[in-house]
Amino acid sequence: MLIDFVPSVGGVSLAEAPAFEKAAGGAPANVAVGISRLGGSAAFVGKVGDDEFGYMLANILKQNNVDNSGVRFDHNARTALAFVTNRADGEREFLFFRHPSADMLLHESELDVELISKAKIFHYGSISLIDEPCKSAHLAAMKIAKNSGSILSYDPNLRLPLWPSAEAAREGIMNIWDQADIIKISEEEITFLTGGEDPNDDNVVLDRLFHPNLKLLIVTEGSEGCRYFTKEFRGRVAGVKVKAVDTTGAGDAFVGGILFCLASDPNLYKDEERLRQALLFANVCGAVTVTKRGAIPALPTKEAVLSLLTQAAS
Repeated sequence: MLIDFVPSVGGVSLAEAPAFEKAAGGAPANVAVGISRLGGSAAFVGKVGDDEFGYMLANILKQNNVDNSGVRFDHNARTALAFVTNRADGEREFLFFRHPSADMLLHESELDVELISKAKIFHYGSISLIDEPCKSAHLAAMKIAKNSGSILSYDPNLRLPLWPSAEAAREGIMNIWDQADIIKISEEEITFLTGGEDPNDDNVVLDRLFHPNLKLLIVTEGSEGCRYFTKEFRGRVAGVKVKAVDTTGAGDAFVGGILFCLASDPNLYKDEERLRQALLFANVCGAVTVTKRGAIPALPTKEAVLSLLTQAAS
C-alpha cells in the first residue's frame, strides 16, 4: 500500500502536471477495499512508514472496514510514493520513490500468522517479491495460507520500472507461478511473460501459462471483458460499455469482484454457468470503477454493480 500522486488535470505527462492530488494506492490494498465495499470481509497485510502518510493509509483501510491489524509501521523508512499519470496518448507513466520504502522492509517475523491462517483466500501481487526482506515474508505468508487451506490468488501486476531488469521480472513473477490456484493476468503481461507471443492465441495461454495445479486462469481485456481457462472449459465474457473517466483501479475492482464471489462459492470454477455469472459481475465492478476518478474512491458497492448489471441486461 502506498500513496499515489495523481495530476489535478488529466492527459498530461508528469512534467506538465500543474499540481498533484494524493490518493491511497497499491493493488492488493485496492483489492481488499474492493471486497469490503461489496460487503465482503477483508484484511490487509503489509508495511508502511511510521509517518503521516503511513497512518493515513492505515486509517483509510479502517474507514473502509478492512481489518488493518496486519499492518506494520517502520521507524526507519518512509511510506512509498508513486507519481502516476494517464498521458494524452493513453499510456500510463509511473515515477516511484522507494529507496527503500517501508513496504520493502516487511520481515517474516512481523507477519500476523493467525490473521493469515483465517483467510479463505490469500491474494498477492509480485511487487513484494522484488526485494528482501519483503520477498521472504511474502513466500512465508503464502506457505502459511496454503497450509491452512486458503485458495491462493495471484495478480502479477507487472510494474517493470521497479525490477532490476526485464529478465529479473520475468523470473521473479514465474518463480511462484505454479503455486497459485487462481491467476489473473492482462494481455500485456502475457506478451511480456511469453517473450512476445500473441496474447490472443488461447493455445499460447494454455501451453505457456496454464499449470497443473491451476483452478482458474483469467485474462483481462479492459473494456472488452475477459477470457477464462479451467481444466475443463474455456471461454470469454464480454465487457459492459460505460463512459471511462479514469481507468485506475479497474483491474483491482475486477479482482475484488471475482474474489468476493469465490469467497461465498469456492467451487464456482467447476460450474461454467456460475463462473460466467461471477466474471460478468467482476467485469461490471471494473466498469463502474472507470466512471469515477481514483482507485479506492471509485470502487463500487454491490448495489452499484447490480444496478449496472440490470441496465446492461435490458
